[in-house]
Amino acid sequence: MDVLSNIQERLAFISTDPIDWKSLVISFSWSVWAFESYLLIRQYPLYSKEAPPPQLAAHFTPEVFAKSQRYGRDKARFSIVSGFFSQTLDWMLIQYGAQAWAWEAAGKLLHAVGYTGSLEIPQSIFFATILTLMSAIPNLPFSAYNNFVLEEKHGFNKMTPLLFITDTLKGWFIGFVIGAPFLAGFLWIVRWAGDRFIPWLMGFMVSFQMIMVVLYPLVIQPLFNKLSPLPQDELRTRIEALASRLSFPLKHLYVIDGSKRSAHSNAYFYGLPWSKHIVIYDTLIKKTKPEEIEAVLAHELGHWHYSHPSKLLVISQLHLWAIFSVFPPFLRSAPLLRSFGFPADVTANPPILVAFLLFQMVLTPVEAVVGMLMNAVSRRFEWEADRFALELGENDVNQAAGMPDMGERLGNALVGLHVENLSTVWVDKLYSTYHHSHPTLTERLKAMEDYRVRKAKKNPKKEL
Repeated sequence: MDVLSNIQERLAFISTDPIDWKSLVISFSWSVWAFESYLLIRQYPLYSKEAPPPQLAAHFTPEVFAKSQRYGRDKARFSIVSGFFSQTLDWMLIQYGAQAWAWEAAGKLLHAVGYTGSLEIPQSIFFATILTLMSAIPNLPFSAYNNFVLEEKHGFNKMTPLLFITDTLKGWFIGFVIGAPFLAGFLWIVRWAGDRFIPWLMGFMVSFQMIMVVLYPLVIQPLFNKLSPLPQDELRTRIEALASRLSFPLKHLYVIDGSKRSAHSNAYFYGLPWSKHIVIYDTLIKKTKPEEIEAVLAHELGHWHYSHPSKLLVISQLHLWAIFSVFPPFLRSAPLLRSFGFPADVTANPPILVAFLLFQMVLTPVEAVVGMLMNAVSRRFEWEADRFALELGENDVNQAAGMPDMGERLGNALVGLHVENLSTVWVDKLYSTYHHSHPTLTERLKAMEDYRVRKAKKNPKKEL
């Protein structure tokens, strides 16, 4: 508590000094947008290259590589336009007092329906809903364009207009059904615990995450996709043998109808520590050999073996602790709310959610840096998971004679996924550092080859 007291004492000026927070937030927001646009400008010329990197030349035909480059160019152009629109919209909402208006509108709406109880929690829920819709609705045309023009042009979109509409409405509905009680719990804990809210709030956040791990596959995902048991075939046999070998607590193996919306492929696992479920996209099964899918899942189980999800959870909790530790001076800051146009009766006792939202805006550049650092951690975990699959292949006594080892199969699968998804293979280093949670394909293949070379030097074959 002494640490927290020192932090908040040093930041006490935030509660009293007449700082022009609105101008600072606007400058922060445009600065992050400018930096991200600069990174995109650095990346864009690479889409004009006429041949893939030398180490990938054997895997990409000229026709496929040209398609990949066109897809990358089109996505970059779309990102520039949609990013500028979103940034301009955010600026307008801040500049013209949308936050203060939304708070007032939420209060009037409650009065209109005859609500007479304590106002802060229901008004905060309506406030968050109004702001979300003010941002989401103007961006709908860009979402539709992305699906029905850009993705359609390159052969990936499988979504119908009706499915797009129902997905959007269901997403908003689920967001409200889950978000409203979450916000209510968040606000109640902060108000109830006072200056000692941090441990209680962090406990609440962890509990909420665990509940969502259970509810998502049972309640939410079936509203969008159908999960079916993976048939009894070679792929299922391979995966079950792999899970048994690693003592992975596999409970269910599912195939998901990802082709209902897109031709892109993926696979993942989820669940509680003692009960895990593996989900494979039907598009991946159709396009990839069973032994290569096994190698992809060996990589995924490497994340489990090294406790990467748990480590990321710990890191996220430390991140939350840092945010919550700095928040109290902003919670008591009348100048913060006044800067964004809130009236005196609101600034005299700042609503928790309003103060937290504005506080998050102030943190925009900090969160951009944190995101880049988290990507660095994620990339390190990806290296470790790749190495796990390579090491697993070395000890695979069940491998059929003449079959490529696990590392080679993983490399083939990664290349195949990049080819099928028309993924970019020329990537600017700074762009990748900021945006990518995974190493590039060339980096991963080179790391695998370097690993094999090191192992060969350590264990040279004895001549007979």
